[in-house]
Amino acid sequence: MGDSLPNMDETPVSGPPAERLREGFTGQRMLVVPRPAVHRALTQPVIRRLLVTDVGVFPHAARHGRSRPNGAAQHILLVCTDGSGWCRTPEGGFRVARGDAVLLPAREAHEYGASDADPWTVWWSHVTGADAAELVRAARASAGGPRTHLRDPAPVASLISQAIDALDGGTTTAGLTRAAGLAWNALAHVIATGRRSPGPSLTPFERAVEHLRATTPQRTSVTALAAMVGLGPSQLGELFRHQLGISPLKYQTELRMARARELLDSSDETVTCVARAAGYDDAMYFSRQFARVHGMSPTAYRTRPADT
Repeated sequence: MGDSLPNMDETPVSGPPAERLREGFTGQRMLVVPRPAVHRALTQPVIRRLLVTDVGVFPHAARHGRSRPNGAAQHILLVCTDGSGWCRTPEGGFRVARGDAVLLPAREAHEYGASDADPWTVWWSHVTGADAAELVRAARASAGGPRTHLRDPAPVASLISQAIDALDGGTTTAGLTRAAGLAWNALAHVIATGRRSPGPSLTPFERAVEHLRATTPQRTSVTALAAMVGLGPSQLGELFRHQLGISPLKYQTELRMARARELLDSSDETVTCVARAAGYDDAMYFSRQFARVHGMSPTAYRTRPADT
């Protein structure tokens, strides 16, 4: 396979390649595992089979673009949840629209970028490991090529978001293992749902709520949540206020407090452990927030009369 890239009918890049941006977009999140840690992880059980090396999201990424004449060292999954972009591979050039997923095998020449008129919001993950090539081949075979259309890209974006969270606390074995499982699920979702015939799908509000429920107690920023479902932050906030009467952040707090109540009612865990399980590192701050919401401390809540 050569490194030359075929031309598209319409040149997608308005300026020279040097003017395209690799990163630096408002609201972006990205994690890059240090390469020495990657080399060590590839010798360890489980994560050596599928390892996330880079993962992130670039919201409304104007002038974003990458050109790799020799490909990347890892396999790449790109998912567009808003706007549009383009991609060129040795198989041809194509547009990337909202809902499209693109699979780029390792060491295959490629070039991609955001549309100038309607820049994409793109979620991306780089993976390597003993099973990575087989998973990517299966996904491309299911799609019939490097691009597939997902009826609902939000679940895959949610999995990538959770992988970012898993690595955000450092490249521990636990974090790398969780990220690997999420990447596996993301690729499996592409295999299972790509090119599926149209049918009813969840609304952006329903997809946002589904993600928050699935990831409690992890907090997701409004910007990231909106990017995940293809809306602007203000649009998403309006939907939450219209549907629930509260903001997305307030809804996340309610979910975390619900988790705390469940643990206080059903376990003997200390308040510190309950706070941590509900997503609060500071037990004192958790107790203040709990009292503000419930009118009593966590300890008082646990010892309240049964009919209260």
